[in-house]
Amino acid sequence: MTTTAPTDVYYDPYDVGLNADPYPMFKRLREEKPLYYNETHDFYALSRFADVNAALIDKDTFSSARGAIIELIKANIEIPPGVLIFEDPPIHTMHRKLLSRMFTPRKISALEAKIREFCCQSLDPLIGTGKIDFIADLGAQMPMRTIGMLLGIPEEDQEAIRDFANEQMRTEEGKPMKAAEAGIVGGELFERYVDWRTEHPSDDIISELLNVEFEDETGTLRHLTRDEILTYINVVSGAGNETTTRLIGWAGKVLAEHPDQRRELARNPALIPAAIEELLRFEPPAPHVARYVTRDIEYHGHTVPEGSALMLLIGAANRDHRQFAPDGDVFDIHRESKPHLAFSVGTHFCMGSALARLEGRVALEEILKRFPEWEVDLSQAKLSPTSTVRGWESMPASF
Repeated sequence: MTTTAPTDVYYDPYDVGLNADPYPMFKRLREEKPLYYNETHDFYALSRFADVNAALIDKDTFSSARGAIIELIKANIEIPPGVLIFEDPPIHTMHRKLLSRMFTPRKISALEAKIREFCCQSLDPLIGTGKIDFIADLGAQMPMRTIGMLLGIPEEDQEAIRDFANEQMRTEEGKPMKAAEAGIVGGELFERYVDWRTEHPSDDIISELLNVEFEDETGTLRHLTRDEILTYINVVSGAGNETTTRLIGWAGKVLAEHPDQRRELARNPALIPAAIEELLRFEPPAPHVARYVTRDIEYHGHTVPEGSALMLLIGAANRDHRQFAPDGDVFDIHRESKPHLAFSVGTHFCMGSALARLEGRVALEEILKRFPEWEVDLSQAKLSPTSTVRGWESMPASF
């Protein structure tokens, strides 16, 4: 990249201080360095909505096959088949088609009563206590129980499974993911559930994966191999636990900071779906993804060479005033509805988006029914150390 005048615009996904509030730097990147190059970690980054959106759609130039996280792309490790987010078509298309059968709109909408029941079980014991932790009391519970129920994981095992999934995402503060050195963990943890369901089929995802027949990328009609099934379960379990948990934590914090909008939601729950979209835009749980660049490509007068690692800064794009006028840094539940990138777009659009939206809406409805007023205690809140998702490990509040 050609040299330009020295600048103090600096973005580092491992910088814990920066990660605490990346938005001022995201704004500077958008305005001053729309194509940014980090010499220390050797990656490029795009931050404007139009650039990020177009790159997410261009699956041929920006490949996911080496992973969607900078350190995985750099490590160039072997990705086990079935890790959908780390695949390109045609194999991605085949795997996605298989899994999408398990997340049809009909199946998702049928879950609402159960999700509401999980929320009630978490929230009712808090009535009269004056305290809630949006993560420990609800965010870490309801999504875990929902995805556990969908998969067919017994309730007594769900916490261990959730903690295992979370552990794969965690990093030591300021350090890359372990998977970059140790490789991606397979789904061995789920072997006994697969064995059980082989003998005792049910109407859960594991049973469905065991029985599904499909045409693979070679045109062969077959069943999934055991390894493929285990990888699928691992992917679904991790994705189903992590992001909605973060969304609920952000809802607690952001609505505490915007009490007038929170009171409006309490008075008029019909506004909650729009509020969930605005929360996802304003504080996306997955603030960036990465891609491997397959050919030279030019942005803003500079070339990104083939073989580079490129970060797509979803958190920056989601606040770009060019897409979200007049000011993307303002939280507004009445904002004109426009597509955001919290669930990505194109080939890798999140399959669980309808489930996450449903969980977010029901959680907020049930919280506001019981506790229309709260204040968060940021001195006791803890931001999760990870270079992939961004959110809270604890978000305590009083009401």
